[in-house]
Amino acid sequence: MLVQPIDSRPRQAVWALGFRPFFLGGSLFALVALLIWAGVLAGVLQPTPPGGMLAWHRHEMLYGFAVAIIAGFLLTAVQNWSGIPGLSGRPLQALFLLWLLGRASWFLPLPAWLLMVLQGSFLPLVALALARPIVQRRLRNNYPIIGLVLLIAACQWLTLIGWLRQDELGQRRGIFAGLWLVAAMMTLLGGRVIPFFTRRGLGNMTPATARPWLDRACLLLSIALPPAFASGMADVPQPAMAVLFAALFGLHGVRLVLWYDRGLWRVPLLWSLHLAYAWLALACLGMALWHAGVALNPSLVAHALTVGGMTGLIVAMMARVSLGHTGRQLQVPGSIAWAFALMQLAALARVLLTLFTPFGIDVSILCWSGALLLFLWHYLPILLRPRADGMPG
Repeated sequence: MLVQPIDSRPRQAVWALGFRPFFLGGSLFALVALLIWAGVLAGVLQPTPPGGMLAWHRHEMLYGFAVAIIAGFLLTAVQNWSGIPGLSGRPLQALFLLWLLGRASWFLPLPAWLLMVLQGSFLPLVALALARPIVQRRLRNNYPIIGLVLLIAACQWLTLIGWLRQDELGQRRGIFAGLWLVAAMMTLLGGRVIPFFTRRGLGNMTPATARPWLDRACLLLSIALPPAFASGMADVPQPAMAVLFAALFGLHGVRLVLWYDRGLWRVPLLWSLHLAYAWLALACLGMALWHAGVALNPSLVAHALTVGGMTGLIVAMMARVSLGHTGRQLQVPGSIAWAFALMQLAALARVLLTLFTPFGIDVSILCWSGALLLFLWHYLPILLRPRADGMPG
């Protein structure tokens, strides 16, 4: 356990470590963004961000919401990896303010270049904050994480350039390339934490059997996808892409089988992680089928990944990390178990129910918003208060 000098600790607990402001800010922003999007779809709200609401929705749910949670998780985890105190106090406040300005910039009278700078400078600064302790300690196993953050930043810039040029196709390519890079991040981090959390959560203290070939194969195939989306190769069905996605689906499936223990269904903090990862595998299967020529709506596949996989994993990881890093027992109340269940229902409604009725989108937003509300209701005081054990962080 790291011990900071008392004089160096922030006066407010929320600025003690990265997960606190970014988990709170990201969750609150996602809830507001979902309600705005619901209002737009219902015709009740008519905001006019530059580029239109669809461009805003695509960009902000990925590069606003998801990226904030990723930043909070990584800025916290790097302290454990390196043994060097994580970003806190004023530097953390400045980084969070930059992220917040990025969210507000869509609705402020700013020149296009300034909006792009506010939006596009956040991730490179996160990568810089991660690189310092990782390189200093020569943690070579974590070098790919720095690379992934920088690649996601590059995809955001591709999206922003498309927005600047009013090039909808360029924006779309930047979004999907970034989305599958986040999926690669899920693959990398999920392979580390899900089996570890599962064994610990079930009282098994023996280390999991290492399978580096499986981890490397998953990561290599995952990072092969974004260039195909960024270049336009994945714009139309391609047999080679079908094979790539099918192989990745198989590898994810093998992982899930190897990680499985029937006892996990008794522990909400575990089944939520496994089900979220299963949505990632299903998204790969859906893309494989689409590239093989099956009449499948790619938007449904994308939402299987974003709602079921990405957000499902985000809510589960926030719940677990927030308890562990505030010195609390790794147990959640029934309300949080319901939040996990609501995220699963949100994914099912968006992917399956919309096949039969357009109200599936409304049901999905309702369930998703309910999950975020339950999370915030329980974790807001936890994230704002000092650690329960009196330690820093």
